[in-house]
Amino acid sequence: MDFHNTLIKWYLQNKRDLPWRNTTDPYQIWLSEIMLQQTRVAQGMPYFFAFTKEFPTVFDLANASEEQVLKLWQGLGYYSRARNLHKTAKYVAFDLGGSFPAAYKELLSLKGVGEYTAAAIASFSYNEAVPVVDGNVFRVLSRYFDIESDIAIPATKKEFTELAYELMPKDNPAIFNQAIMEFGALQCVPKSPNCTICDFNDSCAALQKKKVMDLPVKSKKVKVTNRFFNYLILEDALGNTQIQKRTAKGIWHNLYEFPLLETKEIEGFDFVSEAVKNDLFCSYTIIGIEEYHNAALVHKLSHQHLHIQFWKIKIEEVIEKGVNMVDVKAFPFPIVIYNFLEKQELIC
Repeated sequence: MDFHNTLIKWYLQNKRDLPWRNTTDPYQIWLSEIMLQQTRVAQGMPYFFAFTKEFPTVFDLANASEEQVLKLWQGLGYYSRARNLHKTAKYVAFDLGGSFPAAYKELLSLKGVGEYTAAAIASFSYNEAVPVVDGNVFRVLSRYFDIESDIAIPATKKEFTELAYELMPKDNPAIFNQAIMEFGALQCVPKSPNCTICDFNDSCAALQKKKVMDLPVKSKKVKVTNRFFNYLILEDALGNTQIQKRTAKGIWHNLYEFPLLETKEIEGFDFVSEAVKNDLFCSYTIIGIEEYHNAALVHKLSHQHLHIQFWKIKIEEVIEKGVNMVDVKAFPFPIVIYNFLEKQELIC
């Protein structure tokens, strides 16, 4: 069919030189695919290089501590990916002898590996004819064929997968998968694609019907929750502070933070001061409480907007098992807290 020939020709002329495209090593391909979930290539690239340098093999990653992995992942977001990455590395290294499963269905058994990632590894590493279907593929195929199926509905994924399989050259699925994802990333982009230079502008149904910006159809909207965090940064007589690990399920699981006062809305000095003195730190002698100037911010996650304020709490006593600011920087923090510490020059 002309579609895959035109697509692959475009790809060979326009593809980016990405490190994970120069190998069939399933470890590196798996690593890159996990990192690129919900992440732009430009953002993920430095992390890929950092991980492959620090953990060149799946055994190196498996033998690392979770804190090492989370620290290196710091700033990439969606930290459950890092925790699942570490668990899967241990399983592959210690249970499978370092060899990744060599087939799509077997790859699906790995923690953190869904249909898209399994298809990518299977096709790129083992040349198995399994199509990848992500946002780029939905967009390209829905526009080219004028498909109005709602991509928020699970059944639509099957429809697009079957279509992609029909279009895919079975003797070279890897290049087709790379090509259609790259085409969606570089040419058939979500907003304002330049259809005048598109290789498919004489055959794209959406372009002919002036529906390019109407496709793909996605009905479900993400409900965003607002949360209000007050981080309380203690400073004791020795200049040490207190940090804690987030052990509850949810955002930032197993990352570190300062003592947290979560409220129902943005609160001022009087409310925070009363909570600190009469509840949270009533066992300490409070010398001073003040908000860090120009530190309040909104940190946007996929389903949550975090309204964050930072407060300095000076106490007279010495914190048991307190941590100095030189040592604090070694712990894995959510990037929003780490950036605050750097901006305030609280870590060296």
